[in-house]
Amino acid sequence: MDPKEIRELIELISRSDFAEFELEGKGFKLKLVKQGGPVAVAIEPPIPRAVPAAVPVPAAAPAPADPVPAVAVQLAEEELVDLKSPIVGTFFRSAGPDSPAFVEIGTRVRKGQVTCIVEAMKVMNEIESEIDAEVVEAPVANGQPVEYGEALFRLRPVR
Repeated sequence: MDPKEIRELIELISRSDFAEFELEGKGFKLKLVKQGGPVAVAIEPPIPRAVPAAVPVPAAAPAPADPVPAVAVQLAEEELVDLKSPIVGTFFRSAGPDSPAFVEIGTRVRKGQVTCIVEAMKVMNEIESEIDAEVVEAPVANGQPVEYGEALFRLRPVR
């Protein structure tokens, strides 16, 4: 399962009423659990199977002590930049319910371009991109509360 498919599952589960989602496939097991805020992701290593002696078996990587979403681990290798919320409030992807989202995954943004709105105390605060980049991940669902410093988008800088 590639990171894009995992991100799509996270988005789908974020918007659904599911509290927990589990998927098992050939060589992987994926478990998504909502814990009041963003969706947490845990991927368990595949179950070992008997392998003929002539085939070398790669060593399994040790599991991190603090479970980190697998998507974040994969994306961290790509040197992504988090666009963080400068305030506590409610996250909105668009200017209104009938308006299109400011950005979607895959959108290229310019420095200073509005990416979303964080509403705080009835004031709509436009959040602008700090760099020229491509939107790679959107970990917060529309209408969700956000904390100061929480990642609203993960961006891949465009050079």
